[in-house]
Amino acid sequence: MIKHVLAGIAFFAHLSIVSAQQNITVEVRHTADGRPLPGVSVRLDGTIYQGQTDASGKAVIRGIHTGTYTVAVSHLGYAPQARQVTVPVHETIHFSLERAPLLTDEVVVQATRAAENTATTYKNVSKADIAKNNLGQDIPYLLDQTPGVVISSDAGAGIGYTSMRIRGSDGQRTNVTINGIPLNDAESLGSFFINLPDFASSIENIQIQRGVGTSTNGAGAFGASLNIQTNTLNEEAYAELDNSFGSYNSWKNTLRLGTGLIDGQYSFDGRLSRIQSDGYIDRAASDLQSFFLSGAWHGRNSLLRANVFGGREKTYQAWYGTPESRLTGDVDAMRAYAADDGLTEYEIENLLRADRRYNKYLYDNETDNYQQTHYQLLFSSALHNRLTLNTALHYTRGKGYYEQFRDNDAYADYGLQPIEVNEGTVAATDLVRQRWLDNHFYGATYSLVYDNTNGLELTWGGAYNEYKGGHYGDIVWSRHPLFSTASYSPATSGSFTTAHRYYDGDATKKDFNTYLKALYQLNNWSFFADVQYRYIDYAITGIDNDLRDITQDATFGFFNPKAGLTYQLSTSSNVYASYAMANKEPVRSDFTDWPVGQTPKPERLHNIEAGYRLRTPRFNVGLNGYAMLYKNQLVLTGQLNDVGTALRTNVDDSYRIGLEFDGRWAPVRWFTWGATLAYSQNKIKDFTEVVGDVQNFYQTTDISFSPDWVASNELSFYPWDAVELALLSKYVSRQYLDNTGNKSRSIDGFFVNHLRLGYQTAFWKLKQVGLTLLVNNVFNEKYAANGYTWGYYLSETDRVDYNFYYPQATTNFLLGLHVRF
Repeated sequence: MIKHVLAGIAFFAHLSIVSAQQNITVEVRHTADGRPLPGVSVRLDGTIYQGQTDASGKAVIRGIHTGTYTVAVSHLGYAPQARQVTVPVHETIHFSLERAPLLTDEVVVQATRAAENTATTYKNVSKADIAKNNLGQDIPYLLDQTPGVVISSDAGAGIGYTSMRIRGSDGQRTNVTINGIPLNDAESLGSFFINLPDFASSIENIQIQRGVGTSTNGAGAFGASLNIQTNTLNEEAYAELDNSFGSYNSWKNTLRLGTGLIDGQYSFDGRLSRIQSDGYIDRAASDLQSFFLSGAWHGRNSLLRANVFGGREKTYQAWYGTPESRLTGDVDAMRAYAADDGLTEYEIENLLRADRRYNKYLYDNETDNYQQTHYQLLFSSALHNRLTLNTALHYTRGKGYYEQFRDNDAYADYGLQPIEVNEGTVAATDLVRQRWLDNHFYGATYSLVYDNTNGLELTWGGAYNEYKGGHYGDIVWSRHPLFSTASYSPATSGSFTTAHRYYDGDATKKDFNTYLKALYQLNNWSFFADVQYRYIDYAITGIDNDLRDITQDATFGFFNPKAGLTYQLSTSSNVYASYAMANKEPVRSDFTDWPVGQTPKPERLHNIEAGYRLRTPRFNVGLNGYAMLYKNQLVLTGQLNDVGTALRTNVDDSYRIGLEFDGRWAPVRWFTWGATLAYSQNKIKDFTEVVGDVQNFYQTTDISFSPDWVASNELSFYPWDAVELALLSKYVSRQYLDNTGNKSRSIDGFFVNHLRLGYQTAFWKLKQVGLTLLVNNVFNEKYAANGYTWGYYLSETDRVDYNFYYPQATTNFLLGLHVRF
């Protein structure tokens, strides 16, 4: 299959070259002194070309059909320019850029971003790319067409809790920043986009760096980084309304307002959003609200911006998944599972009557409730025309709980004594419990960027962050009293509203990092070096939900070097290679759930990347290979804790080795084909699976949730300028639920297709009216993209396993209306 892929790439590259005969040469210089300006972004409107000038300040755009185009050039800190040209062009197009009258927002994320000549594997996703599919589904669903991404939804339709893996690595291994400020939870190291519903409507762009990437703030990147920039300056006042409706009673309502630039210095922007859905899975409803407020002062050499944004979510739980026996309709297997898992009679009845949309939970308020608010104060200043300072203060406040009904739980599980009554002893009771998180995250980030405008760029940056989090659980209702009372009789039992706290703990995490980056361009060569030091102090105190004292303290000091080089083969193509080392601390559950006396080790990753990039008006391609070599990677053991969380253990030696392709072909104005393909081998050497008291040794085995093949396809047709018709496809090969490579504990591969129809126009006094129809899973594929497994041994050879899956929605739709005033 690799041969076919490479042959296809070669064919399209050849077709792109031979089908067009014209070139445009663009030269960009400084207005002040006439020196060449390298690294300037060059865009040819009406095509997919996006390139940049070389060390001599030139870019040659090859293979252009005869016609009229607009050439646009832009560079950080300079006023952009655009010029219309008619091909063929018989002379060089000259641009002379001068400093921008206002400092632009792009400087805020400059330190975290990779450029075309950086030896890093990355993908840029623009605001327009995001808007095409932004009808209410979460951010992972908007990134589904990027290389190596596998997405899933607990509720089945992309609204509510969603997950995303990149190169087989989950959210705990993906570093996420918003304007350079860490988003990852300090303890679990995951990023929960459900806490920021409809945040995509306030995003200007996203850069996805695969692998270790460049040094940035926050958790270590063991699979990828998502660097998000929020909305930048709109110089004109605007108002926008977005309304969507779709299957499963799904609604999205968004209002965006902006003042434009006031008195040449001030701007204010705001957004209010509401998303509601009943979910594809039974009772998996979501009720989500969010807001975004931003105010900025824009000066010629300085920028001060304050952002306040947040969200509140109430989501009915669908975390349990659907048993495999329910999906296959095997009644005997369902009854066997129900007996093993201790299901009650009404839970068994619910299981037997359900279909693939099964939800175990039946209690009316079995919900997750959380509110999170972010405060950011960003300041950037051009201290000199070659030196830029970026600083930020931030504070995040989060608080919430999930509520559970528990059937006949033992008093002892909550540190309570059985109650004594006249009729005897009551040792268990039905109850409702809430498990709370109450946290604060605050700190400061900084970067100082020096650009000598002659090929050398130096960046010194870093951050200091502190996290303080409370973990506690309350019993808020019980069938029987929690404590003995002389007036109580089980024969006349009712219900008791109480507020008994059965566990309480705190956590503090201090995280400091500093890094130094250098990028030097000499003729056709670009050299990149990056070194980071990160120090972590993580302390846990108190009692955990299993009533154990988990008080402990761990400190880590990580040294993370990176280096790479890029060679410019021509003005339209380059090759690159890089090496990076990254270290990552264990997550909270690794500390709290490990056997007493054992301590998890930090993970280490050696990441080698090499690739080729080609940018022409008709054909863009990125082809790269990678090797991610792990030491002490934390992987699933096959065991679960008391709330179903998978336990992990360090493995000495493991790796991910793969190839990735990301291409886009636009042979004519009315057709564009985008495709990605990722192939990888993901292995653990010398793995011991633990199932109860039984241990199974595997010399070389597959890493769980790491498919060999991930591919996407987007065919876009533009029959008229205002109309787009697109077919979006996704293929994911088999994923294993554990690290044994056993097919009986795996997720079948799937191929799913979606249709998107878009119409954009101006109407009457409205600046823009857009209508978008998204039909998901048009061929009604019945598939799952995520799951888990647990089991036990009846004897040394007789094993029982139960697989659980998260079924994704069958054919469904979302219809959106966008209006801009």
